[in-house]
Amino acid sequence: MRLVRQDRSTGEIRLRLETPSDLWRIARLVRPGDRVGASTTRRDPEAPPDVAAAERTRRRVWLSVTTESVEFHGFRQHVRISGPIAEGPFDLGRHHTLDIGLGDEVAWFKPELSGGDRSLLEEGLQHRGDPEILIASVDWGESSLLRVRGRAIESVADLRRTLAGKQFGATQASKDRETYLAELVALVRRSASEASVVAIAGPGFLKEELSHRLIEEEPGLKGKIRIYATAESGRAGADELLRSGRAADALQGTVAAEEATLVEALLRGLASRVRAAVGASEVAEAVEAGAVETLLVGESHLADAEVAAVLDRARKGRARIFVVRDTEGPGTRLNSFGGIAAILRYDWTSSKVTE
Repeated sequence: MRLVRQDRSTGEIRLRLETPSDLWRIARLVRPGDRVGASTTRRDPEAPPDVAAAERTRRRVWLSVTTESVEFHGFRQHVRISGPIAEGPFDLGRHHTLDIGLGDEVAWFKPELSGGDRSLLEEGLQHRGDPEILIASVDWGESSLLRVRGRAIESVADLRRTLAGKQFGATQASKDRETYLAELVALVRRSASEASVVAIAGPGFLKEELSHRLIEEEPGLKGKIRIYATAESGRAGADELLRSGRAADALQGTVAAEEATLVEALLRGLASRVRAAVGASEVAEAVEAGAVETLLVGESHLADAEVAAVLDRARKGRARIFVVRDTEGPGTRLNSFGGIAAILRYDWTSSKVTE
C-alpha cells in the first residue's frame, strides 16, 4: 500500500493498492457512510435518446460514491464498493459500484480516524511488497500446499491418496510411494517459482525426501527450501507451523504468520490469567492501567462503538493494535473471547476479579 496524497482539510487519503492484503485492508477500512472515489467507467448520458442504454459507450471517469455496501472478493482479488454517486461529471445521486483491483488508486474521505483505522493504515504502509511463502505440509497419503502472502492464506492443492500397505507386497507399496512423491514434486515445482521461501513441514521423513528430489530436479530451489518438523500434515500441519513460531525466520514479514503467533501468545497468557485480558470491559480496564502491550481485535468488531472507544484509548496509551481476520483459525479463537483481547506487559488482574 502506498500513500499517494493526504489532505487533512478535506479528510482525503489517497492510496495505491499494491498487494492482495491491501484489498483486504481497504475493505475493512471503508464503512457505510464513508465517501470513496476511484477511476471507473459509466455509460455516457450524452448519447442520443434513441440509443438503447446497453449500447451506449462507456466513458472512463473519476467519481466518488457514498458507501452503502462493501464486498471483498479475495479469490478474484477485487473489492466492490457501492452507493449513490456523490461527486462526478454526471449522474449525481444515481447508484454506482466501484470495482477496485490491484494497482488501482482509491480516495478515501475520513476526517476522523479511529485507533483501528490508523493501525490498519500503518500496517499496510509498512508491509509494501508482501513476501510470498509456499508451505508444503506433507506426509504419505495426505499433503497440502498453501500460499501465504501478507494476510492472505490460499489453498494451492491437496494431495490425498490411498497407498498400498505391506500386505499388498513391497513392490506395490514402493510403486505407490514413488508415484505419490512424483506427484508432490510436480505440484511444488509448479507453484514455487514466485515464492521467496518454500517451507516443507511434516511428521515423518517424506519432507526430507521431497526436499532432496526437488533440489535434484530444480537446483535453483536449493536456496529457498526450509524444512520443519510438525506433528501433523495437511492443513492442520500448516496451521501448526504458522502458530508455533518455529518458522519465524522464513515467514518474516508475513502478517498471517504473525497473526497466528499473537493469538497463540494470547492463549498462553490466558493460561496464567495474569498476562491476558479478554472482552471489551476487561481490556478497557487493562488499557487504563497501562498494562496492555498488544491489543487484538476481530475484523467484524471494528465498527462496534464500545470496541472503537477502547481502541482509541489503547492507541493513545501506545499499545499496539492488531486486527485479526475472522475467516481463519486465530479469528475463531479470538471471537470466542468476544472479539477483543489483550496481551499484557506485566502481571495484572482485573479489579472485578479481586472484588
